[in-house]
Amino acid sequence: MIRHRTTLACAFALTAGLALGACSTGEASSGPQLKADGAYVPEPVLDTMAAGYVTLTNSGDQADKLTSVTSDLSDDVTLHKSAGNKMEQVKSFGIPANGELKLSRGGNHMMFADLKRKPDAGERVSVELHFEKSDPIRLDVPVEAKNYAPQK
Repeated sequence: MIRHRTTLACAFALTAGLALGACSTGEASSGPQLKADGAYVPEPVLDTMAAGYVTLTNSGDQADKLTSVTSDLSDDVTLHKSAGNKMEQVKSFGIPANGELKLSRGGNHMMFADLKRKPDAGERVSVELHFEKSDPIRLDVPVEAKNYAPQK
């Protein structure tokens, strides 16, 4: 009788372990899945400063953060949020799961300070976007006319 209970207990433990294992091996999280689109830098008005814009789409099931930007145009690229007439430097921008982060004129943007050169419309600028979780995204960004407005 004891041997039967022991065998039954072992069988139950093994079955429960397999059932729990099956639950925990469900579809794994895909993490953030980022894509950059529509990036541009308007031709700077000043020799020392420029802005940059891009839309980041996250089709993954986890949020991420844009944490920094590097570029051949400037060694001093920062992230800025704008609200009303006020602009403020921030450490990062959130990119929601299954959502997007839009950096656009009059809103959140990249700020290139102490330009190494003033780019002209028609040129391209190398930009690398760095994230909290995802690998960097490298972009070859067009410099557009000062008054450029992307199609919506």
